[in-house]
Amino acid sequence: MEFKKTITTIFFVPTLNIDRDILKQNNFINGFSKDIRREIQYENSIYLLFKPINLDKFRYFLEEEYERTKAIIDDYDYEDGYVVVVYKLDITYKKDFKLIKEGKYSQTSKKFQSLFPKTMRVYISTNTFETKTTLQYRIFNKTEDLKEFWEEKIDMQLDENSEVWTIFLEDKESLDLDKIKQYV
Repeated sequence: MEFKKTITTIFFVPTLNIDRDILKQNNFINGFSKDIRREIQYENSIYLLFKPINLDKFRYFLEEEYERTKAIIDDYDYEDGYVVVVYKLDITYKKDFKLIKEGKYSQTSKKFQSLFPKTMRVYISTNTFETKTTLQYRIFNKTEDLKEFWEEKIDMQLDENSEVWTIFLEDKESLDLDKIKQYV
């Protein structure tokens, strides 16, 4: 089942430089800013939730990640086959992460924005794809199509200073496994 992507997934997970296909192959569900079940919360970190189908493949992925990066600070299992991997965020972008949490997407640094591609391939079938402008690029640059989308959705005109994406809400960005399991 596909869940609505969190802001953490859209803007923080890509900064970890994990290949999107590898995430998909390991049944990545979503990224979160904290885990409500855990007493200890890691500062400046994100929690990636997986429900691996092939445990051997997932273990290999995790071993490779531990070799590739020093950003992993914890991993733990939950019932029903869920696994959480906790990554420390790159402090180079601490100000940008703060701006994202404040909903000031267009004010993030050019260096941060350059971490996200302008376009990506969206596969329609095995050998057929379209090149589309990425969501992050559209948000950072307040593209006209997103502006029109929100104007239609809220039935009012946005001024030129308005951001074109929703704000970061801690409860929507927190891992609540019991809530997720209701939809599976």
